[in-house]
Amino acid sequence: MLRYFFILFTFTLIFSCSNETIYSGKILKQENLKNINFKNKKNLLNNMGEPSFVDPIENKFFYFTQKKNKKSIFSENIEYSYVFIFKFDENERIINSQVFDLKETTDIQKIKNETENQIVERGLLERIFGGIGPQDQLPNSP
Repeated sequence: MLRYFFILFTFTLIFSCSNETIYSGKILKQENLKNINFKNKKNLLNNMGEPSFVDPIENKFFYFTQKKNKKSIFSENIEYSYVFIFKFDENERIINSQVFDLKETTDIQKIKNETENQIVERGLLERIFGGIGPQDQLPNSP
């Protein structure tokens, strides 16, 4: 039994000491991280590729990139972690760009935007029996 434990411990020690580089999100070239002053959407897509997330409502592109060096199970170092946000106008020109360094950011606040909930404002009986009784009918199509 002790022999199997020693073999298991040895394999765990050997495999946990390997160096590994882990990329998350978009793998960006170092020169793209230095210069993010693009003029329009076409230029941005040619240099950085497809975005990690597209917000069609506000017409924004989000790029997330992270590089992590893992030396063992217990040792992990984040080399960089960025979120790039680009906002476009109706002519597909970049009107605003932002960079967030997630490695340096320690104070992240949650924004409380909530959708109005009509159920909370109704009374208990109306919530229980709200679906009973005459309902507004949709007009019949001819």
